[in-house]
Amino acid sequence: MNLSFYIARRYLLGKKSQNAINIISGISILGVTVGTMALVIVLSVFNGFDTVVKSLFNAFDPDIKVSSVEGKTFIPGQSTLDKLRSLPGVLAVSEVVEENVLLLYGDKQHIASIKGVDEHFTEVTGIDSMIYDGAMKLIDGNRPYAVVGQGVAYSLGVGLNFVDPLFVYTIDRKARFSMANPEESIRRDFIYPSGIFSIEQDFDSRYVFAPISFVRKLLSYEMEISFLEIKLDPNYQIQKVQEKIKGIMGEGFHVKNRQEQNELFYRVMKSEKWAIFLILTFILIIASFNIIGSLSMLIIDKKRDIHSLRNMGANNRLIKNIFLMEGWMISVIGSVTGLILGTVICWVQQRFEIIKLSGSGTFVIDAYPVKIEAVDIFLIWVTVLLIGVIAAMYPVRQISRKYLKRIEEDVIV
Repeated sequence: MNLSFYIARRYLLGKKSQNAINIISGISILGVTVGTMALVIVLSVFNGFDTVVKSLFNAFDPDIKVSSVEGKTFIPGQSTLDKLRSLPGVLAVSEVVEENVLLLYGDKQHIASIKGVDEHFTEVTGIDSMIYDGAMKLIDGNRPYAVVGQGVAYSLGVGLNFVDPLFVYTIDRKARFSMANPEESIRRDFIYPSGIFSIEQDFDSRYVFAPISFVRKLLSYEMEISFLEIKLDPNYQIQKVQEKIKGIMGEGFHVKNRQEQNELFYRVMKSEKWAIFLILTFILIIASFNIIGSLSMLIIDKKRDIHSLRNMGANNRLIKNIFLMEGWMISVIGSVTGLILGTVICWVQQRFEIIKLSGSGTFVIDAYPVKIEAVDIFLIWVTVLLIGVIAAMYPVRQISRKYLKRIEEDVIV
C-alpha cells in the first residue's frame, strides 16, 4: 500500500487529538456531498424537461423538412416525389401548404396559420396522438374538416357540434387591392371543426389543420406547396439520408433535419444547461474552501508527526503527498456519496413521481421529469475531483512549505 495514502487514510478516518478537526473534516465531506448531489439532481431534472420539450416538437415537426430557398411555394415534380418515396430510409413524404389566415367563429376572431396537409401527414408526424377532443378527421367523402389547436379553440369558443362553421379569411393573391371596395381582395371559405389537438401553447394557439385541397382552393393554388415533410426510418443514419435528399432536390432547396428546424431552441437549451452547470460548479468551489481549512488545521495538529517523519528520512514530497492525498480522499468520499444520493433521489422521482409540479393538470406532465445521463455523472465526478485536488494544493504549498522550512532550520541549528 502507498505510504502517503496509508497515513492520509489514518488521519481522515482515525481519531484526531482535536475534535474541531473532526468536525471541519466532516463539514468538508458534507459540503462536497451536497454540492455533488445538487449537480446530479438539477442536471437530471433539466435533462428531463429537455426531453419533454423535445418530444413535443417531435410530435409536430417532421424528421426532414424541405422548403424553397426563394419564394414561399414551389411545385415538386412527380418524378422527384417518386425518387424521394423510393429512397432507402424514407418511410413517408407529405405535401404541405401553410399560410396565415383570419379565423371567424360566431362573433370571435383569431389570427392563425392554416396548414393544408395530404393523407400521408399522420404518417410523418404524431399529431394524431395529440388529439384533445374529437377526432383527427380532415375529410369525409367530399366534405373537408379542420382540426384546430386548443388555444385557437379557446380563443374562438369553438365547439364540435358540426352546426357552426369556422370561416377562414385570406388575401386573394390574384386580385388587385381596391380602396373603393376592399372586400374584393379578400377570399373566404368555411369549414367545420372535427377535432382539437393539444401539444404546446405556441402550437395550440397558432395552428389549424385542414385538407390540402381546401387550402389550395382558398389560396388559389393549383399544385403549389410550401413544404415537403418527410418521415425517416430510425434504423438509418439521418445525416446520410439527408444528404441523399439534398442530392435529389438540388441547390434551390433547404433540407433541414429536426434540430436544424429548431436551431435556436436547441442552442438555447444547450447554453442553459452549461450555464446551470457552471453556476452550481461555482457553488461547489465555494463549498470546497472547507477542504483548505480542514487541511490547514490538520497540518498544524500533526506538526509532531511531520517532525518525526523527517527524522525517519521522509522527504518534503512524501509529507506534501500525505496532505494532498487527504484532500483528495475528502473529495472522493464526498463526490461518490453525492453521486449515489443524487442518483437514488432522481431514480425515486423518476419511478414514483413524488414531487409534483405546481398547478398540476395544466401541464403535459404532472411531476418533475428526470433523466439521468451517464455523461453528466462522469463529468460531475471529474469536476468535483479536480476542484478537490486544486483546493488541497493551496494549503499544502503555502502552509506546509513554511512549516517544513522551519523544521529544516531547526535541524541545521
